[in-house]
Amino acid sequence: MSVSAVNGSGAAQTYTGYTAQKAAEQPEAAASQKVEDGVVYESSKDSDQKAAYSVNKMSAADRQALVAKLKADSEARQSQFVSMVQKMMSQQTNAYGQANNIWQFLASGKYNVDPATRAQAQQDISEDGYYGVKQTASRIFDFASALAGDDVDKMKEMQEAFEKGFKKAEKVWGGKLPDISYQTQDAVGKMFDDYYAAMGVEA
Repeated sequence: MSVSAVNGSGAAQTYTGYTAQKAAEQPEAAASQKVEDGVVYESSKDSDQKAAYSVNKMSAADRQALVAKLKADSEARQSQFVSMVQKMMSQQTNAYGQANNIWQFLASGKYNVDPATRAQAQQDISEDGYYGVKQTASRIFDFASALAGDDVDKMKEMQEAFEKGFKKAEKVWGGKLPDISYQTQDAVGKMFDDYYAAMGVEA
C-alpha cells in the first residue's frame, strides 16, 4: 500500500514536489538546511561564535550579576559541605560513644545502652563498618569531589571546608573527638594528597 493510498489524495507526492520546488528557488537555504528530514546543520565554529558573542553582548550589570550568582553558588556548596562534615563526624562520634560508653555519650543523657545497640554500634565503627574510618573518609572525599567537579582549585576549597566542618564537630563535642575521628581526618587528608599528586600539583 502506498503512502498516497493511505492519505487518499496524493498529499505526500505534492509535499515532495513542493519541497523540491522550494529548494530550486532557494538553493542557499537548501544547502544549509534539510527541512524535510527535520535536520538543521550548524557548524561547531558558528555555534562557538554565537555563544561567545552572546556573552560579550551582556551588559556590565548582567555580567556582574552572573559573577555574583556563581560566587553565591560556590559559597553555598562550601557551606553545605561544612555542614555535612560536621554532621557526619558527630554521627561517627555518637556511634563510637554507644559502642564504648565514652563520657560525651553519657553527657548526652542517654545513660543506658542495650546490648543490641552496643553490638550494632561496634559493627558500625569497625574497620569496614558504615561509620568506620574507610567508609566515612570515602563518603566525605566523594562528596567533595562531586561538588568540586574535578577542579583542583575547588578541591582545595573543599579541603578547607572539610577542616572547618571538623572543627565545628569538635566544638559541638566539647573540644575533642574520639581517636576514630582523627584517624578519619588523616584518611581524608591522604585522599586529598593522593588526588593532588595524581593531578600533578602541590597540595
